[in-house]
Amino acid sequence: MWISFMILRLATLLSNSAVMAKTFEVQMLNKGKTGKMVFEPAYLSMAVGDTVNFIPSSKGHNAETIKGIILKGAKKFKSKINKEFSVTLEAEGLYGIKCTPHYAMGMVALRQVGSAVNFDETNAIKHRARQRAGLQICLNRFVSRKFT
Repeated sequence: MWISFMILRLATLLSNSAVMAKTFEVQMLNKGKTGKMVFEPAYLSMAVGDTVNFIPSSKGHNAETIKGIILKGAKKFKSKINKEFSVTLEAEGLYGIKCTPHYAMGMVALRQVGSAVNFDETNAIKHRARQRAGLQICLNRFVSRKFT
């Protein structure tokens, strides 16, 4: 009897956690509120198991993880150009995301999943000026949330 109760309780907990997962929509734009060639929003704080849906609202965009701004062992991804793409982020940490064709123009985003366990490594990575500026804006949003 007790074992049946525990199995039922565990099944309820597992089904509730799946229901609590959120889906976030991110627009990939040629021009947005924050400038040209942007992800909106550029920064998101999420829970482990949440999903990001990347929407190419303007043509010519994709979403790809940035080498070095993803935890070792976390699943890397790269969407096709002009195709909507969804990814569920299962590992805790910071995920750097770029639009491959517009990376040189600074089209980057940052996703914080749970705790930013790789913040120091992410902050230490060297990038060219435009990419670094975009990532720094996202890191500043993370830091301002962390200490407010």
